[in-house]
Amino acid sequence: MKGRRIDIIVNGKPMSVLSGATVAAALLNEGAYRFRESVVGEGRGPVCGMGICYECRVTINDVPQQRACLSVVEHGMRIETGALVAK
Repeated sequence: MKGRRIDIIVNGKPMSVLSGATVAAALLNEGAYRFRESVVGEGRGPVCGMGICYECRVTINDVPQQRACLSVVEHGMRIETGALVAK
């Protein structure tokens, strides 16, 4: 059901987010704007929101290089970003 809160784990820390949201939307709603870092250490995050730019890549349930804007959150999902996440 959309709109209820579910629990996910982001960088080893529990986070409660709205069900039905994409991983990108859930992280942005929690104040996370750096999803990964470039090879020179610059922060990267969603740009296009539709899977074309690949800037929102994260590791989901131990599978690297997943586009956060195309993945819907699920209860218990484990997300690792390549950058520090707020909260």
